[in-house]
Amino acid sequence: MGFQVVDRLAKLHDIPIRTKRFKSLYGTGWIDFQQITLVKPITFMNRSGEAVKRVADFFRLKMDDLVIVHDDLDLPFGRLRFKQRGGDGGHQGIRSIIEGMGGNNFLRLKVGIGRPPRGIDSAEYVLGTLDKIEQVQLEQILFQAAESLKVMVLEGLEKAMNQFQKKR
Repeated sequence: MGFQVVDRLAKLHDIPIRTKRFKSLYGTGWIDFQQITLVKPITFMNRSGEAVKRVADFFRLKMDDLVIVHDDLDLPFGRLRFKQRGGDGGHQGIRSIIEGMGGNNFLRLKVGIGRPPRGIDSAEYVLGTLDKIEQVQLEQILFQAAESLKVMVLEGLEKAMNQFQKKR
């Protein structure tokens, strides 16, 4: 889900993600007046901290310059949640980034994928395909997540939370 959100943001702002370096695919471009670099680690998910650390070192980014977009099993499908700091919540990719960066003071955009049905392994569920209802909803979810990411980058975490994080 994280890659799909990044790809949608890239498409909306004509930022090609083609450069292969730092164990990642990345592209640099502009969203309004802000230059950004969009990165998709090409390591295994549970080793994404290696890629994030290499990118952060090369571009001289501080931890609070980073926004990590990832799926979340504990959120209903399509629900967005914004966060700064915190633990890994059992997410192996986030654990790797915390370890690789030596801390957890980065912004996060979590995109809910919901819990797997009884009897289906979480890893299998995360890598599986969406059902027909979810496929119909996906377009709007990706657009909203990309827009919220734009607000987060340009106007800050609080503005994005107020505008896009629904309370239910």
